[in-house]
Amino acid sequence: MNFELALLLGSFAVLVMIDAPIAVALGLSSVIYLLVADLSPLIVVAQRMVAGIDSFTLLAIPLFLLAGMLMVRGGLAPRIVTLCAAIVGRRTGGLAIVMIVACMLFGSLSGSGVADVVAIGSMMLPAMRERGYEPGFSAAALGCAGSLGTVIPPSIVLIVYGTATNTSIGNLFVGAILPGIMLGLGLMVVAWWISRRHGWKGGEAFSWPALGRAAWQSIPALIAPLIIVGGIRFGIFTPTEAAGIGVLYALVTGVLIYRAIGLSDIAGMLRETAEMTGSILLVIAAASVFGWILAAEQVPQMALAAIQGATDDATMALILVMLVVLVLGTFMESLAIILILAPVFVPLLRAYGIDPVYFGILLTINLAIGANTPPLGIDLMAACRTGGIPMSASFRYLLPFIGVMTAIMFLLVLFPQLVTSVVGHG
Repeated sequence: MNFELALLLGSFAVLVMIDAPIAVALGLSSVIYLLVADLSPLIVVAQRMVAGIDSFTLLAIPLFLLAGMLMVRGGLAPRIVTLCAAIVGRRTGGLAIVMIVACMLFGSLSGSGVADVVAIGSMMLPAMRERGYEPGFSAAALGCAGSLGTVIPPSIVLIVYGTATNTSIGNLFVGAILPGIMLGLGLMVVAWWISRRHGWKGGEAFSWPALGRAAWQSIPALIAPLIIVGGIRFGIFTPTEAAGIGVLYALVTGVLIYRAIGLSDIAGMLRETAEMTGSILLVIAAASVFGWILAAEQVPQMALAAIQGATDDATMALILVMLVVLVLGTFMESLAIILILAPVFVPLLRAYGIDPVYFGILLTINLAIGANTPPLGIDLMAACRTGGIPMSASFRYLLPFIGVMTAIMFLLVLFPQLVTSVVGHG
């Protein structure tokens, strides 16, 4: 490793450790490198940043964010929670299971883990506290369940991965459905097991009339993911077009059917969407400069040579990469990891003959685990803030949830057919 590359990686690490915003860490370390290495004039920073976000596919990000926001404010998310509660009743761990299922369903609308955590947590955490659930347990379950929003389509993380690696986003969406369900079921088993030990139950008793009312009122909410994912799966529209249709559907549902959104609310939601989109695109733009420098320094070739020197087996290579990403996920954001390592991923996939759709779903699950792993753990942090507790209060209950997610990820490493057979690969 030469001095300039060490300076790039070292300055980035220092900026991350002093808690600088990830976009600032990426951009500033890239500028420091260019000033020292004299590789190109600084104007290349602006050029690469613009090139990094000059993609029609990325338009899906603000559209899905807006669709998710409209569905929360328009009453779709509360009706999803009500339906789940009516199904589960007073079973052991019932409220925790309701929260996990609600996160899975809302994740198929929002595409964002943090949005999933805040939307469902604001409704479920107070109810769980009233029923005697330990707040630390509730936050740990919520953080891990909310992170399924980054796995279950329409995942923003999958959109960014597909754009960065030139992989079919439609195939990524379809391939992520079964792993997302497996993760949700695994979290439910853990929630039931822990709740059984503490005697935590559900909410109201099961009632067929209540279930019927909840199912009828939630029909518009349940139709939305079928339109979005089904339309992409059968080639009716692209992911970006699906995002636009999702916005239109959520707007019509919230304004005309549930009558929960007024014209005055829309301006505020547009402003919030613009702010969230700006922060995401800034990370993407800064990471494109960082990735360009890594490519110029031949880091992808060095990483590939190191992995090939360690093993010739594709499965073992996958395990090594997953372990590295697990470590990175504890202190870096998901989008930054994807964008920084995308130049490394592409030659690795080609060299080992690994399906990029399959790899992208494994990577997304890995990042969902990282989103709940201290010290960063952005989804876990959001869950604890929503519940009004310190992050450390959740650590006692976190390990079983993280453990089952990790076990499912490595199960998919050993049995890739669970993903590839669904999307018609392999």
